[in-house]
Amino acid sequence: MPSDLLSSLFSNLWAVFMVILLFGGSIFVHELGHFLAARRRGVHVERFSIGFGPAIWSHRGKDGVDYRISWLPLGGYVLLPQLADLGPIEGESTAEVSKLPPVSYSTRMLVFVAGATFNILFAFALACIVWVIGQPVASEMSSTTVAEVLPTLPNTDGVAVPSPASKAGLKPGDKIVGVDGSPVANFNDIVERLALSSGWTSGGERETIFRIERGPETIELPIQPILSSSEKLRMIGFVPEAKLVIGAVTEGSVAARAGLKPEDQIVAVDGKPVLTRMRLSEAVRQIVDRPVSLTVRRGAERVTFDLSLPKDAKITALGLSLRDGVIYAHPTPFAQIGRSLSTTLRTLGALINPRSDIGLSHLSGPIGIISNFVDVSRAGLPFALWFTILVNVNLAVMNLLPVPVLDGGQMLFATIGRLRGRPLPVNFIMTAQSVFLVLLFSMMLYVSVFDVRRIRDARSERPETPAPAQSEK
Repeated sequence: MPSDLLSSLFSNLWAVFMVILLFGGSIFVHELGHFLAARRRGVHVERFSIGFGPAIWSHRGKDGVDYRISWLPLGGYVLLPQLADLGPIEGESTAEVSKLPPVSYSTRMLVFVAGATFNILFAFALACIVWVIGQPVASEMSSTTVAEVLPTLPNTDGVAVPSPASKAGLKPGDKIVGVDGSPVANFNDIVERLALSSGWTSGGERETIFRIERGPETIELPIQPILSSSEKLRMIGFVPEAKLVIGAVTEGSVAARAGLKPEDQIVAVDGKPVLTRMRLSEAVRQIVDRPVSLTVRRGAERVTFDLSLPKDAKITALGLSLRDGVIYAHPTPFAQIGRSLSTTLRTLGALINPRSDIGLSHLSGPIGIISNFVDVSRAGLPFALWFTILVNVNLAVMNLLPVPVLDGGQMLFATIGRLRGRPLPVNFIMTAQSVFLVLLFSMMLYVSVFDVRRIRDARSERPETPAPAQSEK
């Protein structure tokens, strides 16, 4: 249909615009930090580029700087021949470095750290916007209460095995308040702590300690997770509680005649508690065969309605759809930056921890990041801003790692030179940078293979259509 085509086209154009604005903006901000710091400290700036490789567009400014956009959108750079010779990445400099004045240690450190500083400032500015408009969180993701314990869970071979949660004795109604000694505030925290967990039993089994509130008791529950899904992450097999709120009721439908209204929260079917969309779908489908009672929470009251379909009617005749289940939190900018920083540092820690199950294959390269930007942009501006905050904090931390070719590596070389009283040999620096350049691009290529696989798998999956509605609002 023309309207569907226009909607799809607009959605794709919007996603592309947001990728350019937010992903490209994140790279631009990082390089702008280096550029402004270098100009402020009197360092010669030869080129300012977004992307690597040959130029798509370039302009020589009145200040003598070559401003350009290049073909490979893997980052960006500011060519500073007085500070670092990165010819294989940034292109050869035409400046006569020997005729340029020497650069002090403090200037080197300020220029190199400025990129990460600007990423944090940019993230903080975006976090202020999110603080005002709200951070969207699915209602299922905002809860740490167990709604359902899955009896089985597929392992990495796709074979269903008894779920670790059921074997350990986790129960519906349990509230998870901590994982491996760290407090958790929502389901995302639980997933993250579990995936990054590195505990093992003396018998060689993976082990994660859950702190559970069960009624008046608080107990420590050891659970032996298994690796599951194509991502091979630690999982235990449970579903969190969700708020099942009616978003719309079609006028004249079965639901409308029964008396159901938008904002009613469904809590039970035939007197049995229903806390997940899947269970609601299964319960409501029974209306095709027989009448069922639906209990809702309306304000402070609980009201029960009897629903039945005319003979040979379809389930869509109910005229009932659930709200999207998104709630909006308003964490402070400091809390948002702190959480993103914690996630980044925990992931790096798990990556270098030999007892962890996290490896390079779990990281995302430029392809994965751009794909995620497209997905979150289609989900809405608040999601895109949240992801951009995480990306900028990630960029800041990663660039400060003491690895040659990164800002942190250049700071390390400068510091070693300062301590030894003379600069490191140029040949040593060039060799180290060349070796790590090959390693860096090899890692990016390796990670990109898994990015493509994840994108392919995501597109091949068909999400289950939740009942009772034919559509979600």
